[in-house]
Amino acid sequence: MSSPSPYVDEVPEGIPTTLDWVVLSADMATIHAAQRYASIVELWDDAIRAATRDEGASVLVERSVRLEVASALRISEHAAGRLMGVGRALVKRYPAVWESMSHADITDTHATIIVDGLDELDVVRDDLIGEVVALAEEMPTGPFRRAVKQIVDREREATIAERHMDAVARRHVRVEPGADGMAWLTAHLPAVEAHAIHGRLTAIAKTLDDERSLDQKRADVFGDLLIDGETESLPDTVRGIRPTVTVTVLALTLLTGDGSAAQVDGVGPIPLDRARELCGAASGWMRVLTHPETGVVLSVGREQYRPPADLRRLVAWRAARCMAPGCGIPADRCDIDHTVDWHHGGHTDATNLAPLCRGHHTLKHHTGWHVRAQPSGALEWTSPAGRVYLVHPERRIPQFTTDPPPF
Repeated sequence: MSSPSPYVDEVPEGIPTTLDWVVLSADMATIHAAQRYASIVELWDDAIRAATRDEGASVLVERSVRLEVASALRISEHAAGRLMGVGRALVKRYPAVWESMSHADITDTHATIIVDGLDELDVVRDDLIGEVVALAEEMPTGPFRRAVKQIVDREREATIAERHMDAVARRHVRVEPGADGMAWLTAHLPAVEAHAIHGRLTAIAKTLDDERSLDQKRADVFGDLLIDGETESLPDTVRGIRPTVTVTVLALTLLTGDGSAAQVDGVGPIPLDRARELCGAASGWMRVLTHPETGVVLSVGREQYRPPADLRRLVAWRAARCMAPGCGIPADRCDIDHTVDWHHGGHTDATNLAPLCRGHHTLKHHTGWHVRAQPSGALEWTSPAGRVYLVHPERRIPQFTTDPPPF
């Protein structure tokens, strides 16, 4: 007898639905994956102990175990090596992460994101492990991956200027042969410039109305700009297009040099000198200074449907990405949606606006999903099956109040 469906059946209380079985099956797979990691590490340790009796073979232990695991699981040696590396990290270096995974409080993907992120740091404190585990137990993998990157960036801020200078010294452009008469042209350069270049290519490509895909248009524009060095072949409407990159930095930090590092949307922290340069007079950069006296428009109430440009920028900046559960599409590629539809009495203000990609925007209005805004800017999504998912924005808009009057 099949389980009742939360979409079409009236489900009796206490009877698991098909969605409950989906979640239970996923939890069991996670628990088994945790045990697989532990067993692989135990196999590896046994091989290391056995090799101590034969010094000549000790150097081959890892390769031997990798081949053993690959053959037994019918996977590549590369994949087996990945399992061994993640497993040893979880069991030996981050046991709290393995423990959470073994109870299905986090998924296998969460665990590998943690390993990849924390392994970038020279020193990993216990409280830092606890912080990422707590986030992993609450967040979907997409937002969690970004959160771990932010945490790693935060931990590395102290040396960011020196590391950035070293990295800039290694910038280069390379050509590597590809198949079918093609080649890869790659440039290793500062992330700010890389995102700006990609942004301009995308902006120009979107104005070209023909049968080519967006990727094809980007590649063609890239070649035209670099080979010819001019844009006469492009329509007048696309010449001079420049990307917009958002830099968030404390105003006091710009003035004093003290405080947290500047952040570039989609890139991460950048050195303060670079932030000062970008926050200067250069047009095409949206400068977001976190200062109480912003003067930004927060609402136009019911006076108009379309939010003004500065309100749209504020809403996109606050969310950074599509506000649907787990979605990672950048806010500047999303629609600005009224959570409570304007035609149903919703206001055009920051508390009722959120970026949604076109697919999730359509899903919100034409399926059984229901969305409710919270004062913090978070969106509460309720699925057709009755499950609730809370999506928080990347940033918070400061709330300012006056001092209470004296008694």
